[in-house]
Parts: sequence; C-alpha cells; structure tokens
Amino acid sequence: AGSQVRDVFDKINNLLSGKPVQTGGRTVSVTQHPQALDFVYYKLAEKFVNQGEEEVTTHRDSAFAIAVVISGIWEMHPRVGDLFLAHLHKKCPYTVPFYPALKKGTSMEDYQRMLGYHVEGSMVEPQDSFLKRMSGFIRLYAALIQVRWPYGNKEGEHPHGLSYGWRWLAQILNMEPLSDVTATVVYDFLEVCGNALMKQYQGQFWKLMIFMQEQYIPR
Repeated sequence: AGSQVRDVFDKINNLLSGKPVQTGGRTVSVTQHPQALDFVYYKLAEKFVNQGEEEVTTHRDSAFAIAVVISGIWEMHPRVGDLFLAHLHKKCPYTVPFYPALKKGTSMEDYQRMLGYHVEGSMVEPQDSFLKRMSGFIRLYAALIQVRWPYGNKEGEHPHGLSYGWRWLAQILNMEPLSDVTATVVYDFLEVCGNALMKQYQGQFWKLMIFMQEQYIPR
C-alpha cells in the first residue's frame, strides 16, 4: 500500500538525515558514532539489493514498490545509489552488463561465484535457482530506472533513469549471448520496462526489437 511505502521511506530518510529513529525497541541515530552514516549507507544499499534476491524473486510485482523507495532515497542521498549499483553489479554482473571470463589461476568455485552462483564448499546451487535470483536482480533494476519517488523534486532528473536501461539493452545485444543467462535477463528486463522504453524511444526501440528478432535470437 502507498501509505506503507511512505512509512518505510520516511523512516529510512529520517535515519540518513541524522534524526533519531525507533527500531527494535530502541532509539538509534547516525550521529552517535563518527562512522555511523558511512556504515548505514553501505548496509542500506546492500539490503536494497538483497530485496531483489529475496523478495522480487518470489513476488515479482514487489519490484516496483521497492524500486520507488530506492529511487526516492537515491534522489535525497546520492551515495546510497552509488553503493546500490556496486552491490548489484557484484551480485549480478549481468546488470553491468558483463560476462566474467575464466582467468588463468582462478579456481572453478571462485569463477562460479564471480558469475553470481551461490557456492558452499564445492556445492554449487542448481541452475534454476541461480536463474531465478538473477531474474529478481534484473527485474528490480528494470523497475528502478522507470519509477520516481512521487513526493520528491519533479523538476530534477531521475538519478538513474531510462537512458541507462537503453544503454544496457544496446550493450547486451552487442555481446555474444551466454547460454541460459542472456535469455533470462533480456526477457525479464523487457517484460518489466519494455513498455517504458518503447514510449521513450519509439522508432529506435522497434528497430532494436527487429534486430533482436532477426539476428540476435538465432544466435
């Protein structure tokens, strides 16, 4: 509900603004320690990315509610946005987009971690679980680039708007597709923000879709 989203935003914004916030039966403030704000920026960005992995993976429509809060916080506190992207790219390199290559001297377990797999010892998560998590990250990113915090400054630019999505799509279509992964992330990306890209880029968008249909999908 909109009121719940507003409450979540207000609580986070108050915390980052140095106001005392009630949580877990106690009052906390970033003014209590000289490095508290840096710590909270870092952990908050990490938590936002985890929402893609945990919440959006199982409840796909939640991407928009989470994204609108991230967008508002990013607008008010730009460092959170930079850290959000850093955490997102580390957990899901396909949001760059980037396909990590296996380098000499890198163990297979470390390489699989670089690709975004969960690896415990020598046990690697199943492919369907991996793709589902990558889907959650991409859907959150695709929602974020098209939504604005409705109570913010309407005159300013989106802190990370649709132009980044257009660039992402163009870049990924210039790369050789990766089995399973590319099909998953392109499908999820277009399902979430294809309509917004079509409205913004019109003829250019349809040219890209024709290129995808005729040349990219066969590859």
